[in-house]
Amino acid sequence: MTREIVLDTETTGLSPVTGDRIVEIGCVELINHIPTGRHFHIYLNPERDVPDEAFRVHGLSTEFLRDKPLFRAEVDGFLAFIGDATLVIHNAPFDMGFLNYELERLGRPSLTNEVIDTVMVARERHPGARVSLDALCKHYGIDNSKRVLHGALLDSEILADVYLELIGGRQVALALVADTHIESGITVTIAPARQRPVPLPSRLSDMEFAAHLKLLGTLGADALWSNYPTEQVAAE
Repeated sequence: MTREIVLDTETTGLSPVTGDRIVEIGCVELINHIPTGRHFHIYLNPERDVPDEAFRVHGLSTEFLRDKPLFRAEVDGFLAFIGDATLVIHNAPFDMGFLNYELERLGRPSLTNEVIDTVMVARERHPGARVSLDALCKHYGIDNSKRVLHGALLDSEILADVYLELIGGRQVALALVADTHIESGITVTIAPARQRPVPLPSRLSDMEFAAHLKLLGTLGADALWSNYPTEQVAAE
């Protein structure tokens, strides 16, 4: 079972080094590349004002965030949700830099999860093309009409669709939709095993079968049917 977490953050600016903080985290769980419906989503009080430039991007104001919890109050729930899953992030250095900065402020170790940067994957698959989330949605025909503003959970949901296309498209999903069940609260999807068909029983009587074998003997050693075992011939 492959567990991945598609993750996005919204912040007050471009760099935690200059005092910018996370204001929203959104995560979507994938099992074997299929969304399970489980997600993690929080707004955070950044303990500072939100600049106008950031507000125009995500629409989260200082007033809206003032009564939201601090990162320290939500960190355990966040870490429990992502666990040791692979993180799928668009422009991963940005989000990982902010998350690790917030952890460092609390004296927590940095994240050691494997990370897949979909920007790098997209550049490898589409050299020279634009690889913004909106551009990839347009390329793959993914509906992003609700994305009027950036939002961590919505962007994670959209990125999950983009990621599926980047790793091979809907054929990946179709190969995994046969059997779905719940294990410890997680939806698990398993591809069915291909079963070898069982030959139909012979409908020939013993006399008819003997006559059939006699006929095959007259066709010569090069005949196609001479390469089949007599049991399979009978089933045919």
